[in-house]
Amino acid sequence: MSTGGTMEGLSLATLVDEHLGIAREQESGRSSVTIHGGREHHLRQTLIALVEGRALGEHDSPGEATLQVLRGRVRVQAGDESWEGAAGDYLLIPASRHDLTALDDAGVLLTVTNRLAD
Repeated sequence: MSTGGTMEGLSLATLVDEHLGIAREQESGRSSVTIHGGREHHLRQTLIALVEGRALGEHDSPGEATLQVLRGRVRVQAGDESWEGAAGDYLLIPASRHDLTALDDAGVLLTVTNRLAD
């Protein structure tokens, strides 16, 4: 969505609404959209919407990353450790394999740094 040179704004609340609607229609119970970033950027931000009870499934750490809860409640599980967050909470994603589960219908903003090849 970001094009670079001009200042742009968007409503994260509106995006969460839209993507929760999409997620409710998907068998996976989830929907996501990259709102900034890509190969040409150092930073990638992705909005992820999950229906209550759905999870991303255990996956490797994407590198240096943070998670901001925009709506609902989520649990991040990494091995024997877990963290629960609600709207307004922020987490540094662990460097180990982890899972994200929606405890309510939830929307989160995942921010990841991309290491660009020199």
